[in-house]
Amino acid sequence: MLKKNLILHSFILYMVFFSNILGAADLTNLTPSEVNSGLGKDAIIIDIRTPQEWQKTGIIPGSHPLSFFDPNGKYNTQQWLAEVQKLQSTPDQEIILVCHSGGRSGRVGTLLSEKLNMSNVSHLQNGITGWLKEQRPTEKACTPTQTC
Repeated sequence: MLKKNLILHSFILYMVFFSNILGAADLTNLTPSEVNSGLGKDAIIIDIRTPQEWQKTGIIPGSHPLSFFDPNGKYNTQQWLAEVQKLQSTPDQEIILVCHSGGRSGRVGTLLSEKLNMSNVSHLQNGITGWLKEQRPTEKACTPTQTC
């Protein structure tokens, strides 16, 4: 009985201390300064807002407009990921998500990191609103259906 308890306690301690290694990565919240420092690097910045939102505020220079949700709030994760993969140079390339205020990008980032076990996903906390509040630049969004 003592041996069984010792094994059980050892297993529990193992799970407590090493579950972070085995589990999904946590979503990282980035400030506008941190996103700005990633602009010239290997990270892919993806703006998941709607085309109407891109038109209203513009997008972060160098980012990729790629809506996650349709106008009814529905999404097709596989189709969206297929588009993301076209942008990636490697499967583990860092992805930084942007939305209006950080809510949607946080939910999408959590979905990607916890449910799909993607390890290199971050999002801009406070979204484009925080970016604009710091008077950071934007550019016009060019999409396949719109010429710039």
